[in-house]
Amino acid sequence: MRYGRSEQEWARLVDVGRKFLVERAIMRRTTSYTEFNAALINRADTAGFNFDLDADRAAIGQLPRQISEDTSVETGGLLISALVQYLDTNDAGPGFYTLARSKGLPVPQKVDDRQLL
Repeated sequence: MRYGRSEQEWARLVDVGRKFLVERAIMRRTTSYTEFNAALINRADTAGFNFDLDADRAAIGQLPRQISEDTSVETGGLLISALVQYLDTNDAGPGFYTLARSKGLPVPQKVDDRQLL
């Protein structure tokens, strides 16, 4: 079980989420966690994540991270999870920057300098 989801359901969420983010990349568009969650609900035919619950917020943050890890060779080391941003901002969540740092990518120290676009 991962974040209260069976291994099969989690794998389906990863696959659906990857396809959605690739579509966004092709369109050169970002998405919000809210839109990402809605796409997962509609395309994976599964219960969505409840942002009021700590465990679900952790899961919706882990999912793009895993997708980035799984697609790093395909994307030439780019982190596709950067496309998932907070609603009404142009910045990714702190998990993105943790992952970027772990990959040896430069990460601005000041939050104000972390605007992605």
